[in-house]
Amino acid sequence: MKEIAFIHRNKARWSAFEQQLKQERSLSPDALAAQYILLTDDLSYARTFYPQSGVVAYLNALSARTHGLLYSGKKEPVSRLLSFWTKELPLELYYSRHDFLWALLLFLGAALIGWVSVFHESDFIRYILGDAYVDQTLDNIAQGNPMGIYDQPNAFAMFFLIAINNIRVSFLAFLFGLFTPVGTGFILLRNGIMVGAFLAFFFEQSLGLVSLPTILLHGTIELSAIVLAGGAGILLGRSILFPGTYPRAYSFWKAARRGVKIILGLLPYFVLAAFLEAYLTRHYQSLSQGVTLFVIAASFLLILFYFVVYPRRVYLQTQKFKPNE
Repeated sequence: MKEIAFIHRNKARWSAFEQQLKQERSLSPDALAAQYILLTDDLSYARTFYPQSGVVAYLNALSARTHGLLYSGKKEPVSRLLSFWTKELPLELYYSRHDFLWALLLFLGAALIGWVSVFHESDFIRYILGDAYVDQTLDNIAQGNPMGIYDQPNAFAMFFLIAINNIRVSFLAFLFGLFTPVGTGFILLRNGIMVGAFLAFFFEQSLGLVSLPTILLHGTIELSAIVLAGGAGILLGRSILFPGTYPRAYSFWKAARRGVKIILGLLPYFVLAAFLEAYLTRHYQSLSQGVTLFVIAASFLLILFYFVVYPRRVYLQTQKFKPNE
């Protein structure tokens, strides 16, 4: 994008915001933080492609002034962390919403493939999960503990290993985006087929109503986070293939930065999912139906609010600074 086009595209918003800064009382902290994020994005772009231009000095001064207002009287580490979770990450999530949708559709399609394949090919489940895993599960079913795979003797070790594995899968789903969206698609396809085959196996054993709520105790958060990590990978791969109006290098850099923020934001959810799996899912037989449904519903509402509803709310807040056209 030529410099004059970049300035023309954003000048009205910058000017409108400058007018807002002259009336500090009219600026809410939330809106100020959202606008600060937009300014720093513009500044990064200008520094990359117009390093000698006066627009860099202008945006730097405007960003510095906004930063001073935003963080005045606050401790930087605490306020910066708060801003990340309440403003920066939700905006990145909103801008990536279509990539998340593609990841979800791909994962669900793969799960359907796994489900159908189990009922049409008896050895498919062994190919996907392995003989040892299937044989152990069949033994657990025979002993009246069908989900005994979650009842490991050392809960903390189980929690640690599950958390590490989930984080590893999320990083793979993201980094495979370097091989275009096909790379991330492979990770989502593999995990989706495994989940679909796993569920179909228990339904085939007439244990579907036992397995489904047990898996959803931790899987509501875990599987959602994997899909979101896949969306970040699709975003990365898409930036390489379809840079749009941006130069390819900048499109990739911007997507990589956004994707890293998303992956970092998912880490607490993977840890929470591992905690639920290690310390709660193991008690699936003794948990009341009410507790099970409450945990599943609370997990679903948490994901829905923070990754769907709240990002849109933050985005709409940023629009207050854009002039009417």
